[in-house]
Amino acid sequence: MDDAQEASDYDAMDHTEVNARFCDDLFVLGPLGRVLDVGTGTALIPIELCRRTRDVDVVAIDLACSMLAIAQRNVERAALGARVHLEMGDAKATRWEDHAFDTVISNSLVHHMPDPGRLLREMHRLARAGGSLFVRDLVRPESAEQVRLLVETYAPVQPSASPAGDAMHARQRRLFEASLHAALTLDEVVALVAPVGVPSEAVRRTSDRHWTLSHVT
Repeated sequence: MDDAQEASDYDAMDHTEVNARFCDDLFVLGPLGRVLDVGTGTALIPIELCRRTRDVDVVAIDLACSMLAIAQRNVERAALGARVHLEMGDAKATRWEDHAFDTVISNSLVHHMPDPGRLLREMHRLARAGGSLFVRDLVRPESAEQVRLLVETYAPVQPSASPAGDAMHARQRRLFEASLHAALTLDEVVALVAPVGVPSEAVRRTSDRHWTLSHVT
């Protein structure tokens, strides 16, 4: 998503409820310590984490310049530059040694990857022994009709006050629809993480449109 328009449209979406639930579920795992957020986008989740507790420090990486530019503005606006450290980096091949982080997280990145297994293996490598791996993404619906219903539920047509607003909302709907079509099934995720020893019960469906991998490494 290294396109300025797509990055702006993504940041303008209302992620409040989804991000809050992500953080709620992540904190259940216990103290987070040093966190790596893989595919941070516009850094909304690192900002939310740091607002909730002072006992967390986040390295947030993304490969998209446009996302990172907005992320930098968001972090500065939140006055969290000392605790959220943004870097450009390839999530499939990072610069860190094994077990470099207490907690490794990712939200809504897996469906963008042509080789999601490589991404998940790299994330597992970076989590320390006894640390946490926490990944959430969209689950692929079983039919085009289910895709349509999810789009109508979570991105309903809402006329705005301007043609520009209408155009942005239409782009956001198309982005959500494309993401649902690109998403993995639960069985596909289980198969991808099995080679690194993640048990099948660590992967479960957690909403009508999300799966979650929650695993103590």
